[in-house]
Amino acid sequence: MDRKVILVTGASRGIGREIAKTLAQTDYQVIANYNQSSEAALRLRNELKEAGFEIDIFKCDVSQREEVRKMVDFVINQYGKIDVLINNAGIDDEKMFLDITDDDWNHMMQNNLYSVFCCSQEVLKHMLHEKKGCIINISSIYGVNGGSCDVHYSASKAAINGMTKALAKEFGLSNIRVNSIAPGVILTDMTAQISEKDWEQVKNEIPLGKIGKPSDIAKCVKWLMEDDYTTGQVIEINGGWNM
Repeated sequence: MDRKVILVTGASRGIGREIAKTLAQTDYQVIANYNQSSEAALRLRNELKEAGFEIDIFKCDVSQREEVRKMVDFVINQYGKIDVLINNAGIDDEKMFLDITDDDWNHMMQNNLYSVFCCSQEVLKHMLHEKKGCIINISSIYGVNGGSCDVHYSASKAAINGMTKALAKEFGLSNIRVNSIAPGVILTDMTAQISEKDWEQVKNEIPLGKIGKPSDIAKCVKWLMEDDYTTGQVIEINGGWNM
């Protein structure tokens, strides 16, 4: 059986970790990218190995072109192809709009938007040659309706949604599908600082009355990866928060 080769960026923690874990347990060949969280990446690899599954881990700052090239070259040399790219890596930096500096803005765009541009461009060169492929971008509900005190983050995620639709149109005839997932509030390290009182307020605003889990996003990723007729979509997974 020809196993799908999947590259997941930002895979050492949170949503990315759950995506990598879910796909590895489905017996796909997963390469889990990380940058600073080497111990977490090693824990993920060891945890899966103990359960009988193998993944590769690769250190790379996805906001740096040369590092991305080295990562993509590694995957191609090792496995001969990349069937699926999951652009998950990103940062957040909640801040009042008038307090956002040029450095804040540029840092956010470099990490959240340029990284998706860079990884997609390097991987698409190989997908185009194979005339098949799938890219899934992890965006945010704030990329759809904006977030107060999160303007630069919201702008970066909205741009990812625009890029998703444009790429889907440009590469559709090459049998390459591009979609985006826009999670609502998901219980991860990034949201761990939210107080219990604020959690209750958020849950009261969500029709399903509960906070999302990384596994909710991972299941959608798996479906988008295995489907063959969905492209150019921004799929919101938020318990109905944005209806």
